[in-house]
Amino acid sequence: MSFGEQPAYLRVASDLREKIVNGALPPHTRLPSQARIRQVYGVSDTVALEARKVLMAEGLVEGRSGSGTYVRERPVPRPIARSGYRREGGADPFRQEQAAEGVRGTWESSSAQEEASAEIAGRLGIEPGDRVMRTRYLFREAGEPMMLSTSWEPLAVTGRTPVMLPEEGPLGGCGVVERMAAIDVVVDNVVEEVGARPGLAEELLALGGVPGHVVMVVGRTYYASGRAVETADVVVPADRYRVTYHLPVR
Repeated sequence: MSFGEQPAYLRVASDLREKIVNGALPPHTRLPSQARIRQVYGVSDTVALEARKVLMAEGLVEGRSGSGTYVRERPVPRPIARSGYRREGGADPFRQEQAAEGVRGTWESSSAQEEASAEIAGRLGIEPGDRVMRTRYLFREAGEPMMLSTSWEPLAVTGRTPVMLPEEGPLGGCGVVERMAAIDVVVDNVVEEVGARPGLAEELLALGGVPGHVVMVVGRTYYASGRAVETADVVVPADRYRVTYHLPVR
């Protein structure tokens, strides 16, 4: 194969993708059958099958049991704001930012103590096996699942304090900065790393996605004088949302 030449299955997928994007194959239209693809493009069954797999992996089409493969409706991506900490209101960043965007957001959460894995221990600067408070969140926009978040806080910092449970007690739901300030821990820095990966089965089930969909993952860690006091993974379906940053210019 010479430089720049595509394999046959990618050429077929590219042509079908263009038809989907330009509307020649609109949403909910059945994709040409494998036999039809073979006939139109003069390719083998294997090539036709691989082309369909590419489109499914890209989230452009979906299989319906006993019916065939259909073009998926392509949602218009909506923003999820990430503007950092703001002092007013005492709310956590999700509540602040989504309110600023006019989003009708709701959430549910659950907390439990556990031993820190090697990865989480590394992010928090503690030893593997040290006790942490893990809190899982499911955020919804107008009732539709939009974002998952899992946070971990070292119990060496929050244990036996009024803020040990992030969503309970006198400062429940107030966010990391305010909760830590209540126990004389001054958060002065936050780091976020943004990446992408295929969604895990349980994540896609919770978010209403299909197997193979890509999610964006925002890894966030709050620091107080160089010590990590909370770390979290925020998971967002990449086909429906864009992570938008509003950063002050100093």
